Amino acid sequence: MAVTVIKGGLETTVQDYPGRKGAFGMGFPPSGPIDHWSFRLANVLVGNAPGAAALECAFIGPTLRFERDTVVALTGADMRATLDGAAVPLWESIGVKAGQTLALGSAVTGARTYIAFAGGIDVAPFLGSRATFVIGACGGLDGVALKEGQTIPLGSSDAAPGRRLKEGARPPAPAGGVWEIEVVAGPNDDWIDEAGQQRFLATDWTLSPKSNRVGFRLDGPDWTFTPKATDKAPENGEHPSNVIDHGYPIGAINLCGQTPIILMVDTLTLGGFINPYTVPTCAWWKLGQSRPNETYRFRQISVAEAQAERRRIAALCTEESLVSGG
Repeated sequence: MAVTVIKGGLETTVQDYPGRKGAFGMGFPPSGPIDHWSFRLANVLVGNAPGAAALECAFIGPTLRFERDTVVALTGADMRATLDGAAVPLWESIGVKAGQTLALGSAVTGARTYIAFAGGIDVAPFLGSRATFVIGACGGLDGVALKEGQTIPLGSSDAAPGRRLKEGARPPAPAGGVWEIEVVAGPNDDWIDEAGQQRFLATDWTLSPKSNRVGFRLDGPDWTFTPKATDKAPENGEHPSNVIDHGYPIGAINLCGQTPIILMVDTLTLGGFINPYTVPTCAWWKLGQSRPNETYRFRQISVAEAQAERRRIAALCTEESLVSGG
């Protein structure tokens, strides 16, 4: 045994990065961490490959008892973690001893904390990934969020504690619960008229509490449409947001009637609604750390800009971001 679950937290799951690839056409989304920037840095801090299996803890974290000595790192949201009652720092690796208990509470900043263990979580892969897909009851530990009494097996490692990050390597905190979220146009932006597109980019949207790893619902004004959305063949559906079923890109802002839903890492593969914009992967870390009732302001960028930012973040999620000697 390596780690025993005393309390599972609100929704704590085993994830890896980039998740389950190549199975979307079979109905299995990639899953994986939403804030993959913080996730990868947690792994780097304990000497793992950036994508190794670790824990994603949403809003309320778990309580874990260690059955052997190891090294751990916590990144992302501040859940006021303690080790045998003593405060645990974020964004650096620490040593733990067999018999010690790590306890996380409710997030006071951010939404998701990531816990990486030296050697990674050693569960059996499903379709090439250890990422948990709870709705599909697959991956991770028995396809479920952590629950009391489970055992988390760890791989072997000779990592030492004390690793820290250089300044600027970790994601910046938002200002007052307001997030600027990058979007690229498409695939169905031509179904929204110019006024509707300008309104979308000028609006302060509110993240609904009715959000999860499948989709983030947004509250805001109504959309307006081009003739393409209203003067169409009947097989496209009655509402202007309806279209013949087609594949959905992950990160798409899916327009379900008048309600935009950002399709997340556990989303469905296809459907009959339009997707006027898509949140690129370089901005998912912001989605992962935003809290219900916080504000999204969308900023349109090009695909090339999104790809450049993704490369910049990936370059930070390496050992080059560690303090020298850490």
